[in-house]
Amino acid sequence: MSLSRADVEKVSLLGRLLLSEAELGTMTSQLGRIVGYVEQLSALKTDDVQPMAHAFDLQNVFADDIQGEHLPRAAALANAPKRDEECYRVPAVLGE
Repeated sequence: MSLSRADVEKVSLLGRLLLSEAELGTMTSQLGRIVGYVEQLSALKTDDVQPMAHAFDLQNVFADDIQGEHLPRAAALANAPKRDEECYRVPAVLGE
């Protein structure tokens, strides 16, 4: 499949790209080479290749979400610049 100048003009119109005559010529040549490369890839025999999501065999590296011990309230509030008996005190963002 070759790419014509009219094809590139249509694609640039769909992409709302305003290309000059010189740019249309450059794009036609470059996109034609890209399409040719993809055609080379389609010639490869991939019948025995299993579909995969990644080129590397990755395993899930996340830890299980298990509830553990938590800090006592006094320890969690110990370094807060402002606090009351139960919570951090922060400046009002939306007004009083």
